[in-house]
Amino acid sequence: MINPQLHRQAVALDSQQHRQLKVDFPVADWSAAERLNAIFVAATEFADAGREYPIVFVRAGRSPEGRDLVAPVAVLGVLPEQNLYVEAPEGGQGARRWRASYKPAVVQAYPFCVGRVDDERYAVCVDMAWKGVGNDRALPLFEADGQPAQVLKAMQQHLELLESEIQNTRAFGDRLLELDLLRDMRFDATLPDGRKHTVDGFLTVEKEKAQNLPDNVVGELHRNGMLGLVHLHWASLGLMRRLVDWHLQRQQAAQPPAAAPQTGQPS
Repeated sequence: MINPQLHRQAVALDSQQHRQLKVDFPVADWSAAERLNAIFVAATEFADAGREYPIVFVRAGRSPEGRDLVAPVAVLGVLPEQNLYVEAPEGGQGARRWRASYKPAVVQAYPFCVGRVDDERYAVCVDMAWKGVGNDRALPLFEADGQPAQVLKAMQQHLELLESEIQNTRAFGDRLLELDLLRDMRFDATLPDGRKHTVDGFLTVEKEKAQNLPDNVVGELHRNGMLGLVHLHWASLGLMRRLVDWHLQRQQAAQPPAAAPQTGQPS
């Protein structure tokens, strides 16, 4: 899965063309993700991701058959191109850290990702725009004979598993659409100075409609695990308030210190 806000120059790896390529992995400086506002999370990640991020849904285009598609994402910021989980060290200089203990699987894989070759084939790609590519101190991606090195083998396995989970997660989104459970979401927060801040553009599962589903549908969703995913989604929404608080903290930190009042001299 290629995310243009993260993978700015995704190139499919080739054992001949990239035989000497090295990559600094795992990532220690997350400055490449500073403009990443939201990121896909698979259904299997809801339990871990829901403790750290608000999980919502977004419209994800249409299938080849013409059906609407939705995808769950972890919200990372309250403004476009804002990632509140990437934090600069004190003083603003140095490596940017990721401030949550759990990183979504797409982020864990960075700078690697999967790109589609055709309808059936995928290729492992690397973000050539990332400063950790080509670093002499980094890890080689290929052995001298052209076979994948250990880091690339591990990443191939990670990405193959993620790709299969994407397909399973799509079935979850399809069922929510079939049941007409998704509604546009609007989160309003009152700032300390009384102003309102609104976060929208996402979808959420409507509680009243979900709680009034027929018993046989509730039983089906319980047995296939989807009902549990819905509850994890609802529980995670409380973290929107924390995002707003982080946003305010960042704004305040960016403001220049107030000048000390000057005392007048007696005439």
